[in-house]
Amino acid sequence: MNINFKNKKALVRVDFNVPLNDKYDITDDTRIRAALPTIKHILAQGGAVILMSHLGRPQKKLKPDGSLDRERFSLQHLVQHLSNLLGVGVSFSPQTMGKIAMLMADDLKSGEVLLLENTRFEKGEKTGDQDFARRLASLADVYVNDAFGTAHRAHASTTTVADFFDQDHKCFGFLLESELKNANRVLHNPARPLTAIVGGAKVSDKILLLEKLIELADNVVIGGGMAYTFVRAQGGTTGKSLVEEDKITLAGELLEKAKADGTKLFLPHDSVIADAFKADANTKTLASANISGEWMGLDIGEQARADFADVIKHSKTILWNGPMGVFEMPVFSEGTKAVAMAVADATAQGAFSLVGGGDSVAAVNQLNLADKVSYVSTGGGAMLELLEGKTLPGVAAILGSGE
Repeated sequence: MNINFKNKKALVRVDFNVPLNDKYDITDDTRIRAALPTIKHILAQGGAVILMSHLGRPQKKLKPDGSLDRERFSLQHLVQHLSNLLGVGVSFSPQTMGKIAMLMADDLKSGEVLLLENTRFEKGEKTGDQDFARRLASLADVYVNDAFGTAHRAHASTTTVADFFDQDHKCFGFLLESELKNANRVLHNPARPLTAIVGGAKVSDKILLLEKLIELADNVVIGGGMAYTFVRAQGGTTGKSLVEEDKITLAGELLEKAKADGTKLFLPHDSVIADAFKADANTKTLASANISGEWMGLDIGEQARADFADVIKHSKTILWNGPMGVFEMPVFSEGTKAVAMAVADATAQGAFSLVGGGDSVAAVNQLNLADKVSYVSTGGGAMLELLEGKTLPGVAAILGSGE
């Protein structure tokens, strides 16, 4: 952050979209903690901080009478915890914009923090409305975007608002800077061999990512439900395993592309299969290409775990996005755990590892391995789009047209 914040009011877009239980207690404050270095830096320099964030999708989850559920989606539930983490009092504006928000922002002194109400209470947020963004911008002297998790959205508070600040009065926060730096370490001149581990349910969710990674990586390891579409493309039988019938041809084309590009593509040799999609189903281990009847593959098998671990062990750069099986059911989580351990071991041997995507992040957190990998991304969709080679609107808005 190259701005001197002394005596300045900084409008900071953070990603406080945290899970709350039915008593509105925060059940995971990872995203809040990730924003603390930026907030503390501004305060330490003698600046004042005006925070804005979304929480959930209030416009899509209206009350029966069609009104916003302001209680359920209010950022007021975060105020006390944020105050405790920062060690300073945090004021709360019940408005995102309006007379109250303006008065509270005007009254803000250096060293103080104000949290605005949920940006998505305003319809202009998701449409990138110019007037809404202008009114937000009028609250402060400078704009800081530290919300990597929403940098792929061209919303008013993430993108349009930056139009109202010149290049000397807008910047990235420490978190967003760090996310970009670590993604670029994978995308540009990575230490090789580079191994990309891609999991998840559907090929269709990861087509662009796979195409990019086949060009970029030395090894592409595929697990999760999407593996069975590739197994079918190779002529295997997959029983009731998740297969996207309309993507079998595409999977075959990706296999051919990998061969043409000299990229090694690894599919699970064996699978833990079950006779139903439930935790107490009957299970056994079988070759991934020989699944029949009512049986379905729900995790990678022991041979696949060993194969994948061997590839990971010999890598210098590792990207992991997506689980190897139905990770939320403990009986089908062993493959994902094995990959997590292998990534941690390779990191200990000097490899650079980037973990991004909900379930792979959940795996390293559950296994207490977050500090055993090089970087854990806070943004699933944003990281995915960045790795696909897309320009993120929230990033472009800070860099300006000349970059």
